[in-house]
Amino acid sequence: MPDAASPHRADTTSGKVGLSKVAARAGLSEATVSRVVNRRQGVAEKTRDAVEKAMAELGYERPVRGQLVAIMMEHVTNPFFADVAERIEAALAPHGLRTLLCPAFPGGVQEPAYVDAMVDKGVVAVVFLSSSNTVTMARTRTYERLRLRRIPYVGVNGVFADGVAVPVYSTDDLLAAELAVGHLFQLGHRAIGMASGPAGNTPADRRVRGFLEAMDRRALSDAHRLVVRQSFGVEGGQAAAQTLLARGATAIVAASDFMALGAIRGVRRLGRSVPGDVSVVGYDGSAVTEFVEPPLTTVRQPADRLALEVSRSVLALAGRREVPVGELFFDPELVVRATTGPAPGRA
Repeated sequence: MPDAASPHRADTTSGKVGLSKVAARAGLSEATVSRVVNRRQGVAEKTRDAVEKAMAELGYERPVRGQLVAIMMEHVTNPFFADVAERIEAALAPHGLRTLLCPAFPGGVQEPAYVDAMVDKGVVAVVFLSSSNTVTMARTRTYERLRLRRIPYVGVNGVFADGVAVPVYSTDDLLAAELAVGHLFQLGHRAIGMASGPAGNTPADRRVRGFLEAMDRRALSDAHRLVVRQSFGVEGGQAAAQTLLARGATAIVAASDFMALGAIRGVRRLGRSVPGDVSVVGYDGSAVTEFVEPPLTTVRQPADRLALEVSRSVLALAGRREVPVGELFFDPELVVRATTGPAPGRA
């Protein structure tokens, strides 16, 4: 961003001086330009387009200090997503932006309600942190509302249902599944099961696809029978584990750390041990997984790199600078701890 002492920066942040130039270029009043700059309602789309064009031609950057970035997220209590949100906050705060966490069930009514309430409150960008952007059939009114008001938005771990090209930053779920299956295969496991989230959830669907491809590369047949779809929580992991063990699985790849912890509980309630009888691999890599007993083997998402790129994108978009659109994938990392071991009989 331009230096605070530069002539351009002084001109664009000096209130009426900057607005007067934009108004003159657009042929409109300063009051109208102010409404567009601050993304207020009551401005015709044609008028808004004229002001946006004038701003682009003059290189005008919207002032953002003291304004809000909304973070839509379902998993407020999930340590991984809380970590990403905290890192985004830390990266944006030095630039004068504040974050607002908006707990919303993906595809539910909360997201549109939040957007309707915030579009006139100085929101300069919205981050969909594994929220409705993970639902393949999500309603698109929220995104349409944001585009109408020229409020940029980005996604984490899932593209948007409306198909509009915006920045999206995702962990490579196919590689994550390959890392987990490859690790268990090297330990001698052949009956490897997958405990994944519900169908229609983009990360869950991708992790299942990656799992099946990894199994197929190793000529492990009947992999589809060893996929169980459940909720992402502890209870879903427990139920999935009990089903998978009934089908003969000696190892479980879980689609989240919480599911993995639930799987461990399910294994133990059936009188079996982890990793002696059954190995379990989680996914997310939140810090708490190091301190459970036994410490959880997991595939760690790169929270630091995801948060950094999201923050850079938000800062650029808030300043009306272009950023690359489409989905950018980040490599996960296998963290081997104590919940995986040799397959029974192969110690």
